[in-house]
Amino acid sequence: MPGYTFKSITVVPSAKNIHPFYADLINVLYSKDHYKLALGQINTAKNIIDGMCTVIKRQADNLKFLEDTRQHLSRLPCIDPDTRTLIICGFPNVGKSSFLNKITRADVDVQPFPFTTKSLFVGHTDYKNLRWQVIDTPGVLDRPLDEHNTIEMVAITALAHLQAAVVYIMDLSEQCGYSIQQQVSLFNSLRPLFTNKPLVVVANKTDVRSLAEIPDEDRELLTSLVRMPDAESLSPADMEKPLFLEMSTLTEEGVMKVRATACDDLLARRVEAKLRAGAASLREGSIANRLYVAHPKPRAGEEAIIRHWACSNQEGGGVRDQAESTPAQDGVHSWLGIGPRLFAFRTKRVITGVSQYVILFTTKSPIDRPPVIPPAVLAKRKRAAEDSAREDAPMEMDGSAEEDVSSARRPRMTMRERELAEGDDFYLNLRDHWLLKNKNEKDDIIPEIFEGHNIADFFDEEIEAKLNELETQERELEDVGFYEAGDLHDPDEDDPEMQKIRSTARKIREARALRVLEAHARKNKQKSRVPRSQKGVSGTELKVELGKLGLPVDVSKEMQRSQSRKRAAVKRAQTPDPSHVAAVQRTNRPRSRSGVRDESMHKVARAKSLLALRKVAAKSRKGEADRHIPDLKPKHLFAGKRSIGKTDRR
Repeated sequence: MPGYTFKSITVVPSAKNIHPFYADLINVLYSKDHYKLALGQINTAKNIIDGMCTVIKRQADNLKFLEDTRQHLSRLPCIDPDTRTLIICGFPNVGKSSFLNKITRADVDVQPFPFTTKSLFVGHTDYKNLRWQVIDTPGVLDRPLDEHNTIEMVAITALAHLQAAVVYIMDLSEQCGYSIQQQVSLFNSLRPLFTNKPLVVVANKTDVRSLAEIPDEDRELLTSLVRMPDAESLSPADMEKPLFLEMSTLTEEGVMKVRATACDDLLARRVEAKLRAGAASLREGSIANRLYVAHPKPRAGEEAIIRHWACSNQEGGGVRDQAESTPAQDGVHSWLGIGPRLFAFRTKRVITGVSQYVILFTTKSPIDRPPVIPPAVLAKRKRAAEDSAREDAPMEMDGSAEEDVSSARRPRMTMRERELAEGDDFYLNLRDHWLLKNKNEKDDIIPEIFEGHNIADFFDEEIEAKLNELETQERELEDVGFYEAGDLHDPDEDDPEMQKIRSTARKIREARALRVLEAHARKNKQKSRVPRSQKGVSGTELKVELGKLGLPVDVSKEMQRSQSRKRAAVKRAQTPDPSHVAAVQRTNRPRSRSGVRDESMHKVARAKSLLALRKVAAKSRKGEADRHIPDLKPKHLFAGKRSIGKTDRR
């Protein structure tokens, strides 16, 4: 879709200039009327751009809607409407995303509930050295077109506008929640969208329920709509029906066959369309002026052989003028009129370019040039032949051949599939991809070094034999009943001296345990800690402590006092000291009067100071010590041109 920017708007985007698929997708996702209205108002704003600020403020909602649309479109997958494409459709939860994950590298979320896929997902796969585009569409329900929601309309838009091969997936096990009759009804509803497109009907989840296990009425209903791959005689009406295939995305059985069938059908139709277009251009004539004959130069010693080889083709009939366009280069310009005949005779050997056609003569050369095949390819072919021979081998009575065939057919699981299958038991072995000279050393235990010594060096080589011997002895003791309860008799139970010792030991242990508990209780006791200087001492405690020292003291008088004594007031002199008064006056004198004898001298000093400040005020100085010289025109503000974003400094 054309972009838009406000640097210079010359052309407003139009939905008429884009592919019909994207135009219809915009209509489904964002409402074409709303989109065109917003673009129309932006176009109006372009014409009245003189009042820019007012116009832009009014267009805030439209610009926000267009920006949200642009961001959402940028997050959509990149879909090429003209390339080779496979479209997967069907009811929700039938296995469309699982099929996409199997044939491409797309990692689409797969969940056991419907409508997990809410938009288009694109993957790419290679088939016959060509890149194919695979589109996974959301599930579609069987209801009228006007009742479909936005998610379903996305799938319908892709089916309606993309020329692609359609893979309609069904669930015969009905685990998706929809019966076979409902899935057939949806197929009939979408049939107009399948017109002129290769169509393959695929039954998924055959590991749960195959076509042979469904009821007869459902099987007859499917047979009336599709043609079976194993049908022998088919009428022209049956040939028009879509092909029916079975697969299982869980076991990957039939997955590659479905991909190959859909790709081959689409490729055949595209080639047929190109041939029809080429035949139409041939009927129009005037092709001789676009004819270009290639003249390959023969190698040394091959000119006579090539001439003889080219001329020898005349004996078998066909175009008699063919030898004139061989590497001899004789009479080429005079025989350009045979171009249409050559094209009609060798249509499959024509290579089309932009404005020229090249005729290639592909008669087998008498010189034997065997193909050069790398040894790795030969080894791979040999292994494939051995696998096919093992598959064709008859099954033995014990079923070993069947196990070999199943192991040969079993595909190698990817790391993600292993993780999903094993769950919590999954173990990531990082040594699987180690490239060592000896592959058997991948899983060797790394030696554990302790204080410069390998612990494995101190391992007893006979420890296994000793362990086996010890286990043998234990089994013999168990067999003879050595460990039975009746035989485990303590001989010291009847000794009174030993009983006394054990009783004393028991009391000692109990006393020790009590002392440990008391010690823990004392240590864990928390008291409020008051500084010793702040602690008060009562008279009773003081009398008791001093009495222990032999110093009896009577503190009853001090204890009976309720108020401390105060010092007596001292009379002051009524007459102030002259020296003190002078000192107080000196400390309260302002700095402007310091050193001034009297008031008259102060006035003279004041007048002189004001006269000295006139020069400072005239030059706008901050004070007597201000010596700053200002730069009234700084160079960085007045030199050069005013570039964009610098107009605020003038």
